[in-house]
This record gives sequence, C-alpha cells and structure tokens, in this order.
Amino acid sequence: MKPNNNQVAAQAKPAKSTNILYNPTFRSVVFQLIAVLALLAFFYTIVNNALTNLSSRGIATGFDFLSQEAGFGIGLSLVEYDETHTYGKTFIVGLLNTALVSVLGIVFATVLGFVMGIARLSSNWLVSRFAAVYIEIFRNIPLLLQIFFWYFAVLQALPSPRQSISIGEAVFLNVRGLFFPAPVLNEGGSFVVGALILGIIATIVISIWAKNKQRLTGQQTPVFRIGLGLIVVLPMVVYLVLGMPISAEYPVLKGFNFKGGISIIPELAALTLALSIYTASFIAEIVRSGINAVNHGQTEAAMSLGLPRSKTLKLVVIPQAMRIIIPPLTSQYLNLTKNSSLAMAIGYPDLVSVFAGTTLNQVGQAIEVIAMTMGVYLTLSLLTSALMNLYNRKVALVER
Repeated sequence: MKPNNNQVAAQAKPAKSTNILYNPTFRSVVFQLIAVLALLAFFYTIVNNALTNLSSRGIATGFDFLSQEAGFGIGLSLVEYDETHTYGKTFIVGLLNTALVSVLGIVFATVLGFVMGIARLSSNWLVSRFAAVYIEIFRNIPLLLQIFFWYFAVLQALPSPRQSISIGEAVFLNVRGLFFPAPVLNEGGSFVVGALILGIIATIVISIWAKNKQRLTGQQTPVFRIGLGLIVVLPMVVYLVLGMPISAEYPVLKGFNFKGGISIIPELAALTLALSIYTASFIAEIVRSGINAVNHGQTEAAMSLGLPRSKTLKLVVIPQAMRIIIPPLTSQYLNLTKNSSLAMAIGYPDLVSVFAGTTLNQVGQAIEVIAMTMGVYLTLSLLTSALMNLYNRKVALVER
C-alpha cells in the first residue's frame, strides 16, 4: 500500500530540535545581554582607571564637594542664594537658570515661528517678503554672533541707571537691565492668586469639553470669551471684594543701581532674544512646509462651506499640518535647550557657566562635575521629547 501525502510530508519534515541553543529568541536575548555586559565593563574600566589615576595624584574624587561652601556670588538666582551656600546649591541655581531661559526661549520661538511661517504664505506681498527676509537673515547668521549683537551692540549701548529710559515712575530700562514693580501679597492676597489658578484650570477643562462637544455635535463654544472672564474678570472681582489686598513694590534708584521690584538682567534678555529669534526662523520654515503639505482641496472644501480664511486656517489646515510639524519642531526645541549653553559667552549664570565653569575651577573634580552637567542636559532633552511625543500621539491620525 502506498503512503498518502500526509505520511510523506510527515516523513520529509525534519524533527524539531530540542536544543535551546538553536532557539532564535533565546540566542538574540543572550547576544544582547553579552553586548550590554561588555559595554558596562568597558565604561567601568575607563572610569576605574580614571579614578585610580586621580587618586595616585592626590586629586579627590566623589561628590563630597557638593556639601562644601561655594564662596562666590551668582548674579541671577531663582532661589535664595549667597556666598555661604554650598556647591550643591550652585548646581540647583545653574539648573534653574538653564531651565528658565530654555522655557522662555521655547515659548517665544514657537509664537514667533508660527507667526512668521503663516506670514510667509500670506497673499499680501509685503507681509510675505518681510517674513522671507526675516527667515533668510536670522537662520544664516551664527547664533553666537546674534547673542553678541543683542548683548554688546543693543543692550550695552543703553544709558546708565541715572539716565534710564522710564515709563512713569514704575518701569526703568538701562544698561543694568529692565526694572518694574513686583506684586506684594498682603492679607487676603492668596485668595486672588487662588482665583487666578482656579480660572486657568477651569478654562483648560472647558476647552477640553468644548473640543469634545464640537467633535460630537459640530457646535462651537466661545472658549476665548469664557476663559477671558475666568482668568481676568474673576480674579479682579475677588481683588476688589477683598479690598485690593495686593500692593506693588516699585524699583528705586539707590547709589549706582535700582533696588526693589523685579529686574531682568541684560544677559538673560540678550540670550532669550537671540535664542528665540534664531530658532523661530527654523520653526517658521517647518510651519510653512507643514501647511503646504496639507492638500489644497481641504482649503477649498472649507471655503466652499463659507468658512472665512482665519477659521479655515485654525480649524482645518493647522490641525492637519501639526501632524507634520511636531516631529521636526521637537528637534528645534532640543537644539534651543542645548544652545542655551552658549550663555557662558556673555556671562549669563546658567549651568555651564556656574557649575561646569566656576565650580569646576574651584573644586577640580572634572569627572563628577561634567557628568552631572551632561546628565542635566540629557534629562531635559528626554523630558522635552517625552512631552512632545505624548502630544504627537494625541494629534496623530488613528486608523480604524
């Protein structure tokens, strides 16, 4: 009797090996584990040799220096600091100053970049040419030169404190910086701040609800007017009802500089201006390309429904363009954060200047100081990427 086809196939099929070494999944895990261990051993050898060499030369290692007194002042500090604080506090001050200029730069560059990117596509010849000239000039001049321009050619050319450019008796601009009144919370002032925070939270919640309502019913809610009432009118009403519990501390000229109020040092202003204007020129091109990538039929369909150009851009074009804009926009945010390290050129007390500069020169522990500085920039970059990726997933198309 002849064997059937199933019996022939079963005889021709090789027996499955039971040896785990021939399992491709197991081998891939083993090889990756070996690669990781080899990489860790490589770095351990380098660090161990470096620490051994430093110890043989009598150079201290470790992070004990963070608890030692710094002994130097810092021109700008968002937290309480003086010469008696530790090197660990200088690290925190430098970190906060870096985060401050990075956040300010990202906000201003985003707003300016979107405005210029949309203006580049304007049907008005003058507006379009102005945006094109701005983009071509500022993105082709090195950032360091732009920082020097704003600091030395513009801000350092301002008058001395005694000849300040003033707006009334409240705002003063001079070579030492910009000075304006600082709010002072008296009894009950915290309720006004609480009303402002509550208004912002309520506006965000209403905005999310309005978007879901529009998606389900097509009906729009005047979120802007509601938010204006919650953020501006509500705190103002609380402020008046409680008898105006917030006063102002005005800057006063004492000696060679102003005291009191809030001051913006020229180093911060120059760095923020340069970073914002430089990065905005790249963001503008990203926005322009993202808008051009949206099919023109979308615009024609929206306008055929009677939507004005402003609402067509806001409700139809920009939401679709954002899916293209966000990935390269994230790269520009990362570049801005890393480019903020150029602050050392004009003396802005960021992390590189304060910690990797002055602190390193005093303690001499290069490995620890540089490693901490690199870790900060890596963390800031990863955090920015994580937030942008989260937003990118929210606006991405969902396939069904």
